[in-house]
Amino acid sequence: MRLAQLEAVVESLLFIAGDAVPLSAIAQTIEMDKATAKAIVQSLADQYEAEQRGIRIVEFDGAYQMCTAAECFSYIRSMYRSPQRQGLTQSLLETLAIIAYKQPITKGQIEEIRGVSAEHAVSKLMEKKLVCEVGRLDAPGKPILLGTTDQFLRYFGFHSVQELPPLEKSTDQD
Repeated sequence: MRLAQLEAVVESLLFIAGDAVPLSAIAQTIEMDKATAKAIVQSLADQYEAEQRGIRIVEFDGAYQMCTAAECFSYIRSMYRSPQRQGLTQSLLETLAIIAYKQPITKGQIEEIRGVSAEHAVSKLMEKKLVCEVGRLDAPGKPILLGTTDQFLRYFGFHSVQELPPLEKSTDQD
């Protein structure tokens, strides 16, 4: 298969998926190794960027997804007349930060850190699809372990959780 054909196939895979597609799935589908598949995806992404297209290909933790270009957002919002994305309250941001940096973590562990109930905050973050259940802790009651989602990465513009800024060291000297 020629490069143009491979690019067309990869482009169609990403378009139809509507969600992030792991590099391994792309490579398997086009019957190429991961390095070749990654080069094809990157070539497409570079073309979209260079041509200032309305679509971009972005990477999220080893998976790729088609998204609209950020500079087109105001036009898209205008067309659909959707209200601006509601921000996150201080409580939700605090809870989300704890989950992002300590994942996987239980609701009880979050409550220990924050000193208040995390029920509402965790429910809202799950509703917004910024966090999800990632497993169960092997402890009495098997509490749910929480972690961040690909939607979290997109919301904050990260490719992976490794890009989170480092936590500042506490300067308190009690």
